[in-house]
Amino acid sequence: MSVIVTRGLTKQYGAKTALRDLNLEIDEGIIFGFLGANGAGKTTLIRLLLGLIRPTAGKAWVMGKEVRQTDPGLRRRIGYLPGELRLYEDMRGSEALRFLGRFYDVADTSIRDHLLDVLELPPSALRAPVKKYSRGMKQKLGIIQALQHDPDLLIMDEPTEGLDPLIQRNFYEVLRDWRERGKTVFMSSHNLTEVEKVCERVGIIRQGRLVADERVEDLQGKLLHHVEVVFEQPIAEGTLEIPGVDVVFRNGRRADLKVRGDLNPLLAVLAHLNVADLSVQRASLEDIFLEFYREETA
Repeated sequence: MSVIVTRGLTKQYGAKTALRDLNLEIDEGIIFGFLGANGAGKTTLIRLLLGLIRPTAGKAWVMGKEVRQTDPGLRRRIGYLPGELRLYEDMRGSEALRFLGRFYDVADTSIRDHLLDVLELPPSALRAPVKKYSRGMKQKLGIIQALQHDPDLLIMDEPTEGLDPLIQRNFYEVLRDWRERGKTVFMSSHNLTEVEKVCERVGIIRQGRLVADERVEDLQGKLLHHVEVVFEQPIAEGTLEIPGVDVVFRNGRRADLKVRGDLNPLLAVLAHLNVADLSVQRASLEDIFLEFYREETA
């Protein structure tokens, strides 16, 4: 079953096109990562899927139903964490969770209690007003309110913003458990490393256009690295002529390289040379867009 389907989905704000002719299909029981730089159109798609805004053209279906602005039954099956979380600042944390839970008739608090433990939000924090919460504490509260009614589809916009690395790891385990129960997760992010850790499939959006929709392992094969090497002495011309490796700059003992895909062929060559220093840096998401999807986004 396809949980999310879009056909020709387009959203314009005056002369600006935030989303252009997007066709997407996401199956049940997977964690789907939606990648893009800030302003690429990730949040616009989420708002369209939730029926918070109307498309300029095209249609979207969620769990077999065409998305409309008034469908309480459908919304009860969705958990949502917005990218810019707004809570009633004077409410205590526990009051905020109960208040938001009443929209979904949450009677069983077992999921809420489990998440409070996993995300390390103790009773002392729940007794404090939200206005005293740190950014990370508010994000934990937002995650819990999105999951506490046991939704079939979880839609999250930049879910790990403000979380420390340990809590991020716990959160990823929560998502994996959710998937094991047959639930579907749609999470937007601009963090490629994060998506690689938990997602099976990934869509990449750039300037409102979907430029890739593929399995994470296929995307990993297209990774781009910047490598800087300093040798003990100058190397012979042609030493670094290796498939997938471009020499961006070379001067005496130093070489700057661009490596597509697997690093091992380069490392195998370097192992037989006298290397004084080596630096490997994964390219930014924007670099990957420009490198691999230039033609698609022209």
